[in-house]
Amino acid sequence: MSEEIIYTYKNKVYLNITNKCPCACTFCIRSQKEAIGNADSLWLNHNPSFEEVKEAIDNYDDVKTCEEIIFCGYGEPTNSFDVLVETAKYIRENLGIKTRVNTNGLGNLINERNIAKELCDNVDAVSISLNCSHKEEYLKIVRPKFGIESFDAMLDFARECRKYTENVALSVVDVIGEEEIAKCRKIAEGLNIPLRVREFSSSDE
Repeated sequence: MSEEIIYTYKNKVYLNITNKCPCACTFCIRSQKEAIGNADSLWLNHNPSFEEVKEAIDNYDDVKTCEEIIFCGYGEPTNSFDVLVETAKYIRENLGIKTRVNTNGLGNLINERNIAKELCDNVDAVSISLNCSHKEEYLKIVRPKFGIESFDAMLDFARECRKYTENVALSVVDVIGEEEIAKCRKIAEGLNIPLRVREFSSSDE
């Protein structure tokens, strides 16, 4: 089970704490392969408990030398928000390793409450997938189950996170083109949040 919960990719350690996700992104890696990095499979039989995640961390050798642990797997981490928070607290209090959450930014809709402060209080950095500059294209690419409100909800979540931490970023993949990247950068600048442009690959993080 530990291989499914925790894995290493490009010399970084990742936590795969859920397979649940409200989106069906057209570019999502999980529709292309069973796993990435050194994991055999990132498909979970169930949502692991905090105790299972803790055990995976404690028994994973790469944790001893890593500088950051990233919540990112074959699901949206905020779909297992209580486990995310408890795990982040454990890592901070017992291991002293920085944590980051890669999220689609729909955590408030998922949890039906504003989770931004609690998230930012317990992790060291938040990376939110912007994906594109306008809601119509967002619906086509991300295909969120929440529908048309999702794009604005994602931006609101980013805005809320920025209130509580400077370590928040929006991200896009470079395949959207320079013109679209420029539009996304303008959105990010308006929120006083940096934009991270990721290079696309078949095993993109």
